[in-house]
Amino acid sequence: MPQITSLVVQRRNRGRVNVYIDGNFAFGLASILAATLHIGQELAKEEIALLQEKDAIEAAYEKCLNFLSYRPRSRQEVERYLAQKEVQDSTVEEVVARLERQHLVDDREFARFWVENRETFRPRGRYALQHELWQKGVSPDAVDAALVDLDENASAQRAAEKYARRLANLDKETYYKRLLGYLQRRGFGYGVSRRIVDQMWSQLKDEEGTNPD
Repeated sequence: MPQITSLVVQRRNRGRVNVYIDGNFAFGLASILAATLHIGQELAKEEIALLQEKDAIEAAYEKCLNFLSYRPRSRQEVERYLAQKEVQDSTVEEVVARLERQHLVDDREFARFWVENRETFRPRGRYALQHELWQKGVSPDAVDAALVDLDENASAQRAAEKYARRLANLDKETYYKRLLGYLQRRGFGYGVSRRIVDQMWSQLKDEEGTNPD
Protein backbone atom coordinates (compact mmCIF):
# COMPACT_ATOMS: atom_id res chain seq x y z
CA MET A 1 0.00 0.00 0.00
CA PRO A 2 1.30 3.54 -0.76
CA GLN A 3 3.19 5.02 2.20
CA ILE A 4 3.89 8.62 3.23
CA THR A 5 7.63 9.23 3.05
CA SER A 6 7.78 13.00 3.64
CA LEU A 7 5.66 15.97 4.75
CA VAL A 8 7.12 19.34 3.68
CA VAL A 9 5.74 22.79 4.43
CA GLN A 10 5.43 24.80 1.22
CA ARG A 11 7.84 27.72 0.91
CA ARG A 12 5.38 30.11 -0.68
CA ASN A 13 2.41 29.17 1.46
CA ARG A 14 3.21 28.21 5.03
CA GLY A 15 -0.36 27.12 5.54
CA ARG A 16 0.02 24.19 3.16
CA VAL A 17 2.04 21.00 3.21
CA ASN A 18 3.32 18.88 0.34
CA VAL A 19 2.71 15.18 0.84
CA TYR A 20 5.20 12.73 -0.67
CA ILE A 21 4.20 9.10 -1.15
CA ASP A 22 6.81 6.44 -1.89
CA GLY A 23 9.38 9.19 -2.43
CA ASN A 24 7.34 11.18 -4.96
CA PHE A 25 5.24 14.32 -4.57
CA ALA A 26 1.60 13.25 -4.41
CA PHE A 27 -0.52 16.27 -3.46
CA GLY A 28 -0.75 19.38 -1.29
CA LEU A 29 -2.89 19.72 1.81
CA ALA A 30 -3.97 22.44 4.20
CA SER A 31 -1.83 22.30 7.34
CA ILE A 32 -4.85 21.49 9.49
CA LEU A 33 -5.38 18.30 7.46
CA ALA A 34 -1.70 17.44 7.12
CA ALA A 35 -1.44 17.54 10.92
CA THR A 36 -3.45 14.31 11.02
CA LEU A 37 -0.80 12.49 8.95
CA HIS A 38 2.62 11.09 9.79
CA ILE A 39 5.61 9.68 7.95
CA GLY A 40 5.29 5.94 7.47
CA GLN A 41 1.49 6.08 7.36
CA GLU A 42 -0.10 3.99 4.66
CA LEU A 43 -2.88 5.53 2.58
CA ALA A 44 -5.38 3.70 0.43
CA LYS A 45 -6.66 5.39 -2.74
CA GLU A 46 -9.98 6.03 -1.03
CA GLU A 47 -8.25 7.77 1.87
CA ILE A 48 -6.26 9.96 -0.51
CA ALA A 49 -9.45 10.91 -2.38
CA LEU A 50 -11.14 11.81 0.92
CA LEU A 51 -8.20 13.97 1.99
CA GLN A 52 -8.27 15.82 -1.32
CA GLU A 53 -12.02 16.34 -0.99
CA LYS A 54 -11.55 17.81 2.48
CA ASP A 55 -8.71 19.96 1.18
CA ALA A 56 -10.99 21.42 -1.49
CA ILE A 57 -13.44 22.35 1.27
CA GLU A 58 -10.69 23.97 3.34
CA ALA A 59 -9.42 25.91 0.33
CA ALA A 60 -12.92 27.20 -0.44
CA TYR A 61 -13.45 28.09 3.21
CA GLU A 62 -10.21 30.11 3.29
CA LYS A 63 -11.25 31.94 0.13
CA CYS A 64 -14.53 32.84 1.80
CA LEU A 65 -12.80 34.16 4.91
CA ASN A 66 -10.82 36.51 2.70
CA PHE A 67 -13.97 37.49 0.79
CA LEU A 68 -15.74 38.25 4.08
CA SER A 69 -12.83 40.27 5.44
CA TYR A 70 -13.77 43.31 3.34
CA ARG A 71 -17.41 43.52 4.49
CA PRO A 72 -20.27 41.22 5.54
CA ARG A 73 -21.88 39.25 2.71
CA SER A 74 -25.24 37.66 2.10
CA ARG A 75 -25.51 33.90 1.65
CA GLN A 76 -26.18 34.37 -2.06
CA GLU A 77 -23.13 36.62 -2.48
CA VAL A 78 -20.93 33.89 -0.98
CA GLU A 79 -22.52 31.21 -3.17
CA ARG A 80 -21.99 33.33 -6.30
CA TYR A 81 -18.40 34.02 -5.31
CA LEU A 82 -17.63 30.32 -4.91
CA ALA A 83 -19.40 29.50 -8.17
CA GLN A 84 -17.18 32.05 -9.94
CA LYS A 85 -14.19 30.21 -8.46
CA GLU A 86 -15.59 27.02 -10.05
CA VAL A 87 -16.10 25.32 -6.69
CA GLN A 88 -18.29 22.23 -6.88
CA ASP A 89 -21.89 22.59 -5.70
CA SER A 90 -21.49 20.04 -2.91
CA THR A 91 -18.46 21.91 -1.58
CA VAL A 92 -20.28 25.26 -1.80
CA GLU A 93 -23.16 23.85 0.24
CA GLU A 94 -20.86 22.49 2.93
CA VAL A 95 -18.74 25.64 3.18
CA VAL A 96 -21.76 27.98 3.38
CA ALA A 97 -23.37 25.80 6.04
CA ARG A 98 -20.13 25.95 8.04
CA LEU A 99 -20.00 29.74 7.75
CA GLU A 100 -23.61 30.00 8.89
CA ARG A 101 -22.97 27.77 11.91
CA GLN A 102 -20.13 30.12 12.86
CA HIS A 103 -22.40 33.16 12.29
CA LEU A 104 -19.97 34.49 9.69
CA VAL A 105 -22.83 34.47 7.17
CA ASP A 106 -26.22 35.60 8.47
CA ASP A 107 -28.69 37.26 6.10
CA ARG A 108 -30.60 39.06 8.85
CA GLU A 109 -27.43 40.56 10.28
CA PHE A 110 -26.22 41.36 6.78
CA ALA A 111 -29.46 43.21 5.97
CA ARG A 112 -29.14 45.28 9.16
CA PHE A 113 -25.52 46.07 8.33
CA TRP A 114 -26.44 47.11 4.79
CA VAL A 115 -29.19 49.48 5.90
CA GLU A 116 -27.07 51.03 8.67
CA ASN A 117 -24.15 51.50 6.29
CA ARG A 118 -26.37 53.18 3.70
CA GLU A 119 -27.93 55.38 6.37
CA THR A 120 -24.49 56.52 7.50
CA PHE A 121 -22.79 57.08 4.16
CA ARG A 122 -25.29 57.03 1.27
CA PRO A 123 -28.92 57.37 2.45
CA ARG A 124 -31.48 55.58 0.31
CA GLY A 125 -35.25 55.28 0.28
CA ARG A 126 -37.10 52.15 1.35
CA TYR A 127 -37.70 51.01 -2.23
CA ALA A 128 -34.03 51.34 -3.19
CA LEU A 129 -32.88 49.47 -0.08
CA GLN A 130 -35.39 46.69 -0.68
CA HIS A 131 -34.23 46.35 -4.27
CA GLU A 132 -30.55 46.26 -3.31
CA LEU A 133 -31.11 43.59 -0.66
CA TRP A 134 -33.36 41.48 -2.88
CA GLN A 135 -30.64 41.55 -5.55
CA LYS A 136 -28.28 40.08 -2.96
CA GLY A 137 -30.67 37.24 -2.30
CA VAL A 138 -31.92 38.38 1.11
CA SER A 139 -35.40 37.08 1.95
CA PRO A 140 -38.34 39.54 2.14
CA ASP A 141 -38.75 38.77 5.87
CA ALA A 142 -35.12 39.67 6.61
CA VAL A 143 -35.42 42.82 4.50
CA ASP A 144 -38.59 43.91 6.29
CA ALA A 145 -36.94 43.36 9.67
CA ALA A 146 -33.97 45.50 8.68
CA LEU A 147 -36.21 48.33 7.47
CA VAL A 148 -38.73 48.36 10.32
CA ASP A 149 -37.16 51.39 12.03
CA LEU A 150 -36.21 53.30 8.87
CA ASP A 151 -37.10 57.00 9.05
CA GLU A 152 -37.39 57.93 5.39
CA ASN A 153 -37.90 61.61 6.08
CA ALA A 154 -34.65 61.83 8.06
CA SER A 155 -32.82 59.77 5.45
CA ALA A 156 -34.11 61.94 2.60
CA GLN A 157 -33.08 65.08 4.41
CA ARG A 158 -29.54 63.79 4.95
CA ALA A 159 -29.36 62.74 1.31
CA ALA A 160 -30.59 66.14 0.13
CA GLU A 161 -28.50 68.46 2.30
CA LYS A 162 -25.14 68.22 0.55
CA TYR A 163 -26.56 68.21 -2.97
CA ALA A 164 -28.96 71.07 -2.22
CA ARG A 165 -26.07 73.41 -1.42
CA ARG A 166 -24.90 73.04 -5.02
CA LEU A 167 -28.32 74.20 -6.25
CA ALA A 168 -28.57 77.29 -4.07
CA ASN A 169 -28.22 79.77 -6.96
CA LEU A 170 -30.91 78.20 -9.13
CA ASP A 171 -34.45 79.47 -9.64
CA LYS A 172 -37.23 77.66 -7.78
CA GLU A 173 -38.46 75.58 -10.73
CA THR A 174 -35.00 74.27 -11.61
CA TYR A 175 -34.12 73.75 -7.94
CA TYR A 176 -37.24 71.64 -7.41
CA LYS A 177 -36.76 69.64 -10.58
CA ARG A 178 -33.16 68.73 -9.84
CA LEU A 179 -33.50 68.01 -6.13
CA LEU A 180 -36.69 66.00 -6.62
CA GLY A 181 -35.00 63.95 -9.33
CA TYR A 182 -31.94 63.42 -7.14
CA LEU A 183 -34.01 62.06 -4.26
CA GLN A 184 -36.25 59.90 -6.41
CA ARG A 185 -33.22 58.32 -8.11
CA ARG A 186 -32.18 57.25 -4.61
CA GLY A 187 -35.41 55.43 -4.02
CA PHE A 188 -37.40 58.02 -2.11
CA GLY A 189 -41.07 58.27 -3.03
CA TYR A 190 -42.53 61.45 -4.49
CA GLY A 191 -44.37 62.38 -1.29
CA VAL A 192 -41.27 62.17 0.90
CA SER A 193 -39.10 63.83 -1.74
CA ARG A 194 -41.50 66.74 -2.28
CA ARG A 195 -41.83 67.34 1.44
CA ILE A 196 -38.05 67.50 1.89
CA VAL A 197 -37.56 69.74 -1.13
CA ASP A 198 -40.20 72.13 0.22
CA GLN A 199 -38.36 72.22 3.55
CA MET A 200 -34.96 72.73 1.94
CA TRP A 201 -36.23 75.52 -0.32
CA SER A 202 -37.92 77.33 2.58
CA GLN A 203 -34.77 76.97 4.69
CA LEU A 204 -32.65 78.37 1.86
CA LYS A 205 -34.92 81.38 1.44
CA ASP A 206 -35.01 81.96 5.21
CA GLU A 207 -31.22 82.05 5.26
CA GLU A 208 -31.25 84.52 2.39
CA GLY A 209 -34.01 86.56 3.98
CA THR A 210 -36.14 86.36 0.84
CA ASN A 211 -39.68 85.22 0.06
CA PRO A 212 -39.77 81.46 -0.70
CA ASP A 213 -42.40 82.04 -3.40
